[in-house]
Amino acid sequence: MHDIICPNECVSLNTAFRNGLNIGQKTSVMIEHFNTFTRHKIGGKAKAMVVTDSRAAAISYKKAFDEYIKENGYSHIKTLVAFSGKITVGEPGAEASFTEEDMNREGKRTIRESELPEYFGTDEYNVLIVADKYQTGYDQPLLHTMYVDKRLSGIKAVQTLSRLNRKTDGKDDTFILDFVNDRQEIFDSFQPYYEETTISEDVDPQQLYDISKKLDEYQVYHKDEIEAFCSVFFKPKVTQSASDHAKMNAVIDPAVVRFGELAEKDQDSFRKLLATYKSLYSFLSQIIPFHDSDLEKLYAFVRMLLAKLPRDRSGPIYDFDEEVALKYYRLEKQSEGAITLQEGERGKVSGPVEVGTAKAKGAEAPLSEIIDVLNERFGTDFKPGDQLFLDSIKADAKADESLREKAMANSLENFGLVFSKELMNLFIDRIDQNSEIFNRYNEDKDFQKVLTKLMTKDVYGEIREEPGTT
Repeated sequence: MHDIICPNECVSLNTAFRNGLNIGQKTSVMIEHFNTFTRHKIGGKAKAMVVTDSRAAAISYKKAFDEYIKENGYSHIKTLVAFSGKITVGEPGAEASFTEEDMNREGKRTIRESELPEYFGTDEYNVLIVADKYQTGYDQPLLHTMYVDKRLSGIKAVQTLSRLNRKTDGKDDTFILDFVNDRQEIFDSFQPYYEETTISEDVDPQQLYDISKKLDEYQVYHKDEIEAFCSVFFKPKVTQSASDHAKMNAVIDPAVVRFGELAEKDQDSFRKLLATYKSLYSFLSQIIPFHDSDLEKLYAFVRMLLAKLPRDRSGPIYDFDEEVALKYYRLEKQSEGAITLQEGERGKVSGPVEVGTAKAKGAEAPLSEIIDVLNERFGTDFKPGDQLFLDSIKADAKADESLREKAMANSLENFGLVFSKELMNLFIDRIDQNSEIFNRYNEDKDFQKVLTKLMTKDVYGEIREEPGTT
């Protein structure tokens, strides 16, 4: 029995578009998607699988991938290919024979067929190109994304796509990009395994423009404010400073004031539209190249505006926004019995559309670590949600390979000299999530000193205590 995480993003390209793509063009789409969106998942360890329809196609993709990677200097992406036996390809008189081991050979190192799963499980390789191999019975929890260029149906579709359904720490979503199959074909393949499942309406990119227009009607923000914000926000990170963060806050503050002047009903509607736009753009931008820069600018502005708006009193006290990771639990038997599916019961799987932004309310959960120390020492009133913000900063630090290496090679004191310089950049990367802590950290040197010391100790200790570290 495996822990299952359902693929919550599955994109099937429209027929006219996908039929016009050759292997080179598909390779470009896949690598750029992997480089931009996938490789940062699961703490930077996410992997992808390319499912091809033949051994010849697998060979072509392996060559195309490696050539594209080399041309673009993507040294952080490395591929392996898996297919059975030997195959001869090429025009008469110019044939060439290939085996899996031939194509995975690198210098003097040969990766044998039995060794491939082990090598793919290392940090060195992150894309596996397959032809009728590793589509069933293969478990790799770090597999996050699947690119499908093969007709799938029936149990084969279920078995293949379910390669993504292996859970691991930090894996909270998956992604499938399908070049071949229609949605109905996949639906029909999975249907026999459920009583009845329906799929709601397609996600329409036009909704972004519709939501944007509705947001404009509230006149909470002005176009020139978005432009001023983005002129700072999109500066190269290496040139950004704490004063830039202050400028962005100053640009957004008038919108926060105007929001406060709205009637309570309008505030709720406006906040929900902001959240919907943020979610929808984040989803669609992974696969659709938007040429309208205004959409991207509004998205950047919206993310920080949402973080600065007063809390929604009718909603949850804290917006955990997928930042919570389960560390401890207790199992207790409450009851025993059978759960019987009823014929005719229907379920619906919805894409990110204009509805569905509501969040479930749950019991409050006390979270206290660094926040307790800060509140006691500086008289602040930070809440559990602020602790989650700091936890996300720590997670970013622990995922940074350079910082990990320095933690393993240095004493706590020496590591602190390096980490204190990097901490500001880690805060800036999440400037839209908690301006209150950032401003206090940036402006109060005593506060900055204490917080840095606490964060340094935690990050250093957690890295060195991880299994497999010495």
